[in-house]
Amino acid sequence: MIPGSLSLISSSINENERGKAIGTWSAITTVVTMGGPILGGTLADAGLWRYIFFINIPLGIIALLILTFKVKESKDENSGKAVDIAGAISIALSLALLTFGFLRIPAIGFKSPQVYLTLFGGVILLVAFLLIEKKSKHPMMPLYLFANPIFTGVNLLTFFLYAGLGAGMLFLSLNLVQVQGYSQLQSGLTFLPFTVLMITIARFAGALADKYGPRLLLIIGPATAGAGLLILSFVRQTAGPAEYWTTFFPGIIVFGLGMSFTVAPLTATVMTSVNDHLSGTASGVNNALTRISNVFANAIFGALAVLLFSGALQDRLQSIPLPSEAKQYVVRQAANLGNAKVPNSIDPQYEKAISRSYRESFIHAYSGIMKISAGLGFLGALMTAIFIRNKTLKKQ
Repeated sequence: MIPGSLSLISSSINENERGKAIGTWSAITTVVTMGGPILGGTLADAGLWRYIFFINIPLGIIALLILTFKVKESKDENSGKAVDIAGAISIALSLALLTFGFLRIPAIGFKSPQVYLTLFGGVILLVAFLLIEKKSKHPMMPLYLFANPIFTGVNLLTFFLYAGLGAGMLFLSLNLVQVQGYSQLQSGLTFLPFTVLMITIARFAGALADKYGPRLLLIIGPATAGAGLLILSFVRQTAGPAEYWTTFFPGIIVFGLGMSFTVAPLTATVMTSVNDHLSGTASGVNNALTRISNVFANAIFGALAVLLFSGALQDRLQSIPLPSEAKQYVVRQAANLGNAKVPNSIDPQYEKAISRSYRESFIHAYSGIMKISAGLGFLGALMTAIFIRNKTLKKQ
């Protein structure tokens, strides 16, 4: 749906105004994306989390009515009718196997046949997908698009930035709810400044990209977002929501500013780097990379977080006089991260010390993941510096 909506903008908005239009699109997209955790948190706190899955029904009906009565069809009459079924199947299976393999590492270890066989199978299918796309007459991802350095650069920027965004927001939410004592609604509300910034800045950033070019914005924006994640990485144990304004709020503001100046110029650059009849494909590739980077980051960083948590926990358990067998039971809870609970078999006199060790170990893991996420933001800015120029975009 997202590539389709962007294709409508590309086909119906003058190129000189496209950045503003995409800025508006970005703001609305962010409002509903970041508003989701607030509504979801409210329903979850009320014990009504199942209703989350029904929200798409009324929204879908409204969207269908608007499309039916307000939007004209737009399509490439010269385009072939063939669908790249082989490519779709190979990439879907590849991503499923790779994601499953990374998700299983914390539970069964990297040396398990289940892990390395699924990862190996995922890599093989990924190679097969690239070969299929190279030979297909109607590829779902035309590889020749990547001969354009701007298209390549903006997609590398997307991959790194959104990997950092996905992992950073996931572990920030886990930290708020599991360790810092926020309710799920309060956790959702912490992202409200991010949403406000996107609403107020995204269209302005799109207009700046139209007037001056996207290069500077796509360097400063991701770097600022990375700085925000870095600031958040230094937050330790707090007294809960009462200290939000002096702990998490500054980092969220800096992060929100960075993303607000990035999203619209990034999307506009993707759309203007190719000819209009390929705008849907370009948007599809870019949005697919957004989702893929998000899933991979959560899977890989989830496994890494368990390793960081386990290492920190073992160090802290050295000062607690527990039998070795009891320590093993305690460490096994590491897979639950911030939800780790003291095993029932542990002597009650050590419960407080172990609970404190769990909290401190999670914050250690959280800090490490946020620093890596920040690094991915900085790496995204570097991709812009290397690949994107403000001269006339060479279209494919």
